[in-house]
Amino acid sequence: MKFLRKILDSQKPLFAKGGKFEKLHYLFEAGETFMFVPDQVTPKKGAQIRDAIDLKRLMMTVVIAMIPCLLFGIWNVGHQHFISVGLEATLLEKILIGSKQVLPIVLVSYIAGGLVEVVFSTIRRHPINEGFLVTGMLIPLIMPPNIPLWQVAIATIFAIVIAKEVFGGTGMNILNVALTARVFLYFGFPSDISGDVWTFYGEPKEEVISGYSGATPLSLGAETVGKTNSESVLNRMDGYSAGISIPDFYSFENMFLGAIPGSIGETSALMCLIGAIILIFSGVASWKVIVSVFAGAYFMGWVFNLFGLNEFMLIPPHYHFVMGGLAFGAVFMATDPVSAAQTETGKWIYGFMIGLLTVLIRIFNPAYPEGIMLAVLFMNVFAPLIDFYVIEANKKRRLKRAKV
Repeated sequence: MKFLRKILDSQKPLFAKGGKFEKLHYLFEAGETFMFVPDQVTPKKGAQIRDAIDLKRLMMTVVIAMIPCLLFGIWNVGHQHFISVGLEATLLEKILIGSKQVLPIVLVSYIAGGLVEVVFSTIRRHPINEGFLVTGMLIPLIMPPNIPLWQVAIATIFAIVIAKEVFGGTGMNILNVALTARVFLYFGFPSDISGDVWTFYGEPKEEVISGYSGATPLSLGAETVGKTNSESVLNRMDGYSAGISIPDFYSFENMFLGAIPGSIGETSALMCLIGAIILIFSGVASWKVIVSVFAGAYFMGWVFNLFGLNEFMLIPPHYHFVMGGLAFGAVFMATDPVSAAQTETGKWIYGFMIGLLTVLIRIFNPAYPEGIMLAVLFMNVFAPLIDFYVIEANKKRRLKRAKV
């Protein structure tokens, strides 16, 4: 490492002010701070709380928390592939298939987003922040395994430019950047990110066994709503996977583990729980937001159970925790420290409304069965308003005390 440090020190004057490559100063600085501890961990101006945690360490903690979801997602892509074609496979074979399909998506996400970061850093002459370390990993984890790579690149570029850079860069965005990428694809290329796209069948597409459906539990539920003389959603989820003789394929336990079709990193509530523990105990994420998201989802599911006007309403509230991307969204999306509510009371309200809206969208709009995406983005917009009224309420309460 000393050898590398000497090389960087010898080249540093070329990238400093007045140097030959002055315009690339922040690109050089980004590479240096990625490999070594930066000279300063807080800006020179403004009030700052100074401690041992800088932005790089905070972002790396989030990336580490997502690694269980990534590793499980790689295995699950291979696992679902071999189920769909009706073949037995070893653990290594599943991992190889999953790696072949998942890692290029991760690579394209980081390359496309990294290039945008470099361009804006050069034009605006500001440091390259480590915020994209998290976004570059989040985007692949919320994509289906069959997503075309060129769409990943376009969505990543769109999200970085529109959701972050136009607002001033890292720490200034009002919307979750990764979810903005998903929404772009959802409305721009709906056929490639919805429907039966959640299982990698093979290239060229292999023969799929009769009766198999690669749809998610949410999609299966949406298909059942409104149909007469059909099996109930719960029976389908507790029994067999769309005709395949796989007992308890969509049972609560199996969905909690995550061995089901879905986005690459969203299927396993267990892996999300591991990530939540890392984020909470490291102080990076707010446990209040996570708990309130689940509380809101449970409450809304319980209310719908009381009415029971259709089969989707009769899904037990706790099933919503493991269906779709609720767990992943609660842990990694809703807790975004920039776009989430900042006040302590506001965090409870913000999270509760995300959970409530998620189930509401799932029940009443089967065209958008994955409600967590729209719910988080909707509440991102209202987070500042929630904080405003919480602060105003605190002011009024304190004024009353002063008068007394």
